[in-house]
Formats: sequence, structure tokens, C-alpha cells
Amino acid sequence: MSRHLEATIDTFPISGSFTISRGSKTEAEVITCIVSENGFCGRGECVPYKRYGESLDGVMEDIADIADAIRAGLTRAELQRRMTPGAARNAVDCALWDLEAKLSGRPVADVIGATSRKPFVTAFTLSLGEPEVMAAEAARNAYRPLLKVKLGTDDDEARLRAVRDAAPTARIIVDANEGWSEENLAHHMAIAAETNVSLIEQPLPAGQDAALARIRRLVSVCADESVHATEDLASLRDRYDAVNIKLDKTGGLTEALAMKAEAQRLGFAVMIGCMVGSSLAMAPAVLLAQDADYADLDGPLLLARDRPDGLRYEGSLVYPPEATLWG
Repeated sequence: MSRHLEATIDTFPISGSFTISRGSKTEAEVITCIVSENGFCGRGECVPYKRYGESLDGVMEDIADIADAIRAGLTRAELQRRMTPGAARNAVDCALWDLEAKLSGRPVADVIGATSRKPFVTAFTLSLGEPEVMAAEAARNAYRPLLKVKLGTDDDEARLRAVRDAAPTARIIVDANEGWSEENLAHHMAIAAETNVSLIEQPLPAGQDAALARIRRLVSVCADESVHATEDLASLRDRYDAVNIKLDKTGGLTEALAMKAEAQRLGFAVMIGCMVGSSLAMAPAVLLAQDADYADLDGPLLLARDRPDGLRYEGSLVYPPEATLWG
């Protein structure tokens, strides 16, 4: 067996801009990994994330460093030990899953025992902005059943009320991206409860979230930046009610499957989330999310251009990937 690994940097323009509490961007820079064998090619995509100390160049180097081992037949199980969780391992892991499916003729969904292969609702993300701007965007998307609202300022009350008024029937997830503080946490949580928010994601900075264990959580709270892999879960039970599992954090589908099973065993609600990437990055996560409590896999909906043979979206419904895309 001789396998070949290659990786490229690809750029997808975002429709407008994407803004969270840490800044804005107008394009998604991703890395595409391809592992080939006997005329078959498996693909994976990752999004290096500066918040976690990652860069395009650094992730490309990490992928290049594993090329010889892949050529010699490194398995996915061995990959978990050779690479640390993060974007680089995600791209390689997902490429190996895709290649295995093509070589065996057995879809990934069958291998992982996906209990359903039906479309499901994904959240649609509203970028952080001034209240009137966010209200206008919420009004344009008020027909969607689930909105994810980016917040994370010292005073988000006006923003949240404006969004709720503009989309009165939508379920709402608030994502503060570590932007709140102990001083304003209780106030913002009270407003979230009053406006019927379903979930608050990462209100406090990772490592500075002990206050969540001391207060009455009027709305369920979900860990994102505070949770990366399975080993993180047990220590979060007093502070969080849900966890956001992203393949770029876990380092691929292999670890994400284990993390999801353990999270459910521990009683956490599970969200399957994403960075802003193309349909190739979303495809394995769509299979992972089939029985999740929440899905936030709207990356392609935020892009001005997606990959060929991308995921099928109908409004906020996302369909499982076709084999021409992944898996």
C-alpha cells in the first residue's frame, strides 16, 4: 500500500462579512487535505483558528510532517496518537475516513451507525452589529426556525431585544464568544430568559468561567472554547448544561464520535458546530449531528461561493452529503 498526502490553501468569499466579539472577516481561508491510494482520493477540510494559536502556515506544516507516516500506511487510530487535537488532525482524519469509504464501498454513515439520514434544522448565524443592523438581518431571516445570535459586548440587551422583536417565533441561541464578564453575566442571562433564549454559548472566557457554577442558570449554558476533547468533559459538569463539538477542535470525526458518546453519557445536551468553511468541512459533521440536540452547520450559507457538489440546503434544512462530496 502506498498513499500520497497533499494539502492546499483555499479561499471562499463570505457573503458580506462575518463578525463576532473578536473581530470581522470577509473570506474563509481553509486547508484542503487529500489522501490518495490506487486512484481513489479522500478529502478533508479544516479551518485554522487564531484563537487556538493556529495559522494557515502552521497547520500546513503539521500536515506535511505526517505525510511520510501516511505514505507508510498510518491508520486513523494511530493518527490520534501522532497528532494533537486541532485543525491539522481534523483535515487528515476526515480525508482518511473519506478514502476508506471509497476504497471499501461502504459509506461513512454505515460505519458510524448514523441512526438517521434525514435533513434536519441547522441554526443560521447573525453577525454581531449595532442593534438596528442585527434587527434588520433577523427580520430577513425570521422565517428560519433557529437563529444563532452573535453577541459579546458589555451591553447586549438592546441587541437581543431588537433581534427578538424582529424574529418573534424563532428559537434563539446566543453566542457571546467569551465576551461577557462576571459583572454583567447575571444581567445578560436575565434578559436572555426574558426574551425566551433557548441556549447561551460560552458567555465567559475559557478558564475564567467558575462563576457559572455559583449562579442560578436561568438559561441553559453551552461550552465552546472551554471544551475541545473528550478528556475536558468531566470537569465542566458543574458549569455547563451543553457542549459544542466541532471537528476542528476535536481533531476530526474519530475523536468527535467518542466525545459525543461520552457527553451524552454524562448528561450534556450536544451541539454539533462549525467554523466558517465550505460544504466539505460540514459533511462529516452533518453525519455526526443526526441525533444531536442542536446543529450549527450553516457555514456554506454564509459563503458567496461553495464547492462543487456542495451540501443541499432548503431554507434551514441541511441534507446528508452525497458521495460525490464526502463519505
